[in-house]
Amino acid sequence: MHSVISVSVFSLFCAGFPDSEDHVVGSWLNRSLAEPDRFSNLEDIDVTADGSPVLRFLICLVYSVVCAAGLVGNLLVLFFIRVKQERKKSRINFFVLNLAVTDFQFVLTLPFWAVDTALDFSWPFGDAMCKIILSVTVMNMYASVFFLTAMSVTRYWSVYSALKNRSTQNVCSAKWVCALIWALATVATTPTSIFSTVSNVTGEKLCLLRFPGGQYWLAVYHIQKILVAFVLPMFIVSFNYIMLLRLIRNRSMKTRNPKRRSQVTKSVTIVVLTFFLCWMPNHAITFWSVLVKLNAANWDRAYYIVHTYVFPVTVCLAHTNSCLNPIIYCLMRKEFRNKLRGMLCRE
Repeated sequence: MHSVISVSVFSLFCAGFPDSEDHVVGSWLNRSLAEPDRFSNLEDIDVTADGSPVLRFLICLVYSVVCAAGLVGNLLVLFFIRVKQERKKSRINFFVLNLAVTDFQFVLTLPFWAVDTALDFSWPFGDAMCKIILSVTVMNMYASVFFLTAMSVTRYWSVYSALKNRSTQNVCSAKWVCALIWALATVATTPTSIFSTVSNVTGEKLCLLRFPGGQYWLAVYHIQKILVAFVLPMFIVSFNYIMLLRLIRNRSMKTRNPKRRSQVTKSVTIVVLTFFLCWMPNHAITFWSVLVKLNAANWDRAYYIVHTYVFPVTVCLAHTNSCLNPIIYCLMRKEFRNKLRGMLCRE
C-alpha cells in the first residue's frame, strides 16, 4: 500500500498485494522474489505498509502530534508577527510569516492522511479530495523548502550588506520574492494535480499518482522532487550559512566578540541539521525507489523491508519539520519568547 505522500515524498505507488493477513503477504512476497521478471511490467512497486495495526497506530499518533504542535506553533507565529505587529517590518519576518502560512496549511492535511493510514491506507474521501489534499500537501512541501532557502539567502545578504555598508532591498521586494516562490511551488505541483487519482488496486481504493508512461515518468517525477526539494536547496542553504559564519567569525575576531559568533554558529547548526535530518532519510529511500523503477537496482527483500517498515518512519520525520520550523525560526528568538511569556503571565 502507499504511505502518505511522501511529502517530501512521492513514493505513492504500491505493489497492491493483499495484506490483511501476514501469511498471505509472506507467501505472495516469497513467490514474487522468486520471479524477478514479474516486476518489469509493474507500475506500482513501492510497498509502504504491511497491514500491521501497530505500525498504522504509530503513524496516526505521529500525525496527530505533529498536527497539534504545528497548528499551535504556526498560529503563535502568525499571531505575533501579523496580529500584534509589534516588530518592525523586515524581509526575514515576511518570509517567516509566509513559512508559517505554508506549514499551517500543510498540517491541516495530516488528519486526512491519518484517517487514510488508520483504514490500512484505503482512501475514503473520493477522487476530488484526493487531488485537492495531495496537491495541497505537495505544494506546501515545495513552498516550505523554498522559503527556508530564501531565508538563508536573506540572512547572509543582510549581514554582508550591513558589514559592507551597502543598502539592502526593501520589504516590497520580499513580497515579489514570496509571490515568485508560491508560483514556483504551484508549477512544481502541476504534475500532482493532473495525475493524482483514486485507483482500485486489488480491491483497495488508493490515492496515488498515475502517469501514462508508467514507471519511467514516475521515476522522473521522483528525481525532480529530490533535486528541486532537497539537493539544490540543501546546497544553497549550506553555502549561505557557511558564508554567514565566515563573515561573523571575521567580524568577531576584529571586535573580540566571541559570544555573538557562538550564538550564530549554534543557530546555523540547528537550522542546517534540522533540515538535513528531517528530509534526507526520506529522499534517500525515494532515490532507491527511482533506481528500482529504472531497473538500476533489484526489487528484493531488502527493498521490501525498508519500504515497509522504514519508509513510513521517514515520512513522519519529514512531516515533523512543519512543527519544528516555528520553533526554530521564531519561538527560539528572545523577543518572541518574551512576548509569549508576557501573554501567558497576563492570563
